Parts: sequence; structure tokens; C-alpha cells
Amino acid sequence: MTKFTVNDRPVQYRMDPDTPLLWALRDASNLTGTKYGCGTGHCGACTVDIDGDAVRSCQLSIRNAEGRFVTTIEGLSPDRGHPLQQVFAADNVSQCGYCIPGMIMTAAVLLKRNNDPSDEEIDAFVTNICRCGIYPRLRAAIRRAGRIMRGEEQVEAAPPPGVTPEDAARTVPALRRP
Repeated sequence: MTKFTVNDRPVQYRMDPDTPLLWALRDASNLTGTKYGCGTGHCGACTVDIDGDAVRSCQLSIRNAEGRFVTTIEGLSPDRGHPLQQVFAADNVSQCGYCIPGMIMTAAVLLKRNNDPSDEEIDAFVTNICRCGIYPRLRAAIRRAGRIMRGEEQVEAAPPPGVTPEDAARTVPALRRP
């Protein structure tokens, strides 16, 4: 049995230890915000935060996640209050939206390390692929979220998701408190 923490909750998976983390999150925990894109680690749709690093979950087995702390898009901010989530909604950054959870998770790791990145630093760190080509809006959103984090700007709050954490936990077993 593989044990680690997902979204601040301990989990145990009774799966083959070589199962990619992506499939454990999506199939066993019903955390479907983490997307399957290419399966080779190139596109970034499956990016999660593991111990402060942006990791392509399709490339990491649950065996290699043992004892680590994993944050998915669902755990970044249950009420969508993270500055990146607020800015992405307020500024209509998304087009089709498929890559957005991975983009946000990668950008969140970047902003934890440096809340005032240059365009060059953003381009070097956020290597996720977006077929819709949102890159100029993405850079602007990351810079704006950084300003919000630094207290230099505010954003009109996007509405909460309309589901309480308790209601979500009844539907998604991985969100239940231990």
C-alpha cells in the first residue's frame, strides 16, 4: 500500500506501486482537475505541486510519491481564492480550458518561489503547452497574480464554486477528512 498526502489529507492507494500518480489521482481519488494530455511529460496538463516542485504526474509513480505532499488544482484553493485562479477568471485567460489546471499549478509553484518574475523567467519556468496559444495572456495573468500576492493590486473576486467543501467530500472520497 502506497501512502502520501494529497491536498493536506493522508491517502493510501491499494494499486500497483508503478501506477502513474496521474491515474491514482484521477481514477482512485476522483480528482479530475489534473488532466491527461500527452502521457510523456511534455505538455504539462497533468502538473501538480509535489513538495514545492511542479511535477508532471504522468511521469511519477505512486511508489515515488511515497511520503510526499501532493497538491492538485482542487487543493490549491477550494474556494478559488488563490490569486491565479482569481486572475484567470477575472481576465478571461482560458480558451478551451483543458491545459489551465496544469498551467495554474506550474505558475503557482513559480510564484511561491518568485512573486515578481520577468517574462523571461515565466517563459523558462512555465513550459506547459497550450494549443489555443494563451501565452501573452498567461504571462500577464502571472504578473498580475504576483502583484496581488505582493499587495500592490486587488482583483474583483470570482464567485465561489457553489459547492461547500462538505458537499464535495460527500461526492469525492479523497476530499473527506481522515
